[in-house]
Amino acid sequence: MAAITIELSDERIARLREVAQLCADADAERSGATTHGALTAEALLAMLAEDATFVIGRPGCWEAQDMATVLSAHGYEI
Repeated sequence: MAAITIELSDERIARLREVAQLCADADAERSGATTHGALTAEALLAMLAEDATFVIGRPGCWEAQDMATVLSAHGYEI
């Protein structure tokens, strides 16, 4: 296993934590019926990285298709 370090602005980190908290709240409201459980900012980024790898590793699954759409919206046609 390897670690990747990224730099984000304080504002971006705060918003990322807010999104993670919304996901954690949704997990609680669904009694844990989510794919990755209550998310932290770190777990949210790991989940998104996992989904990005599915573009290559599991093409055709919904995660890969949705991630390819996000990448396409940014101009990356994969």
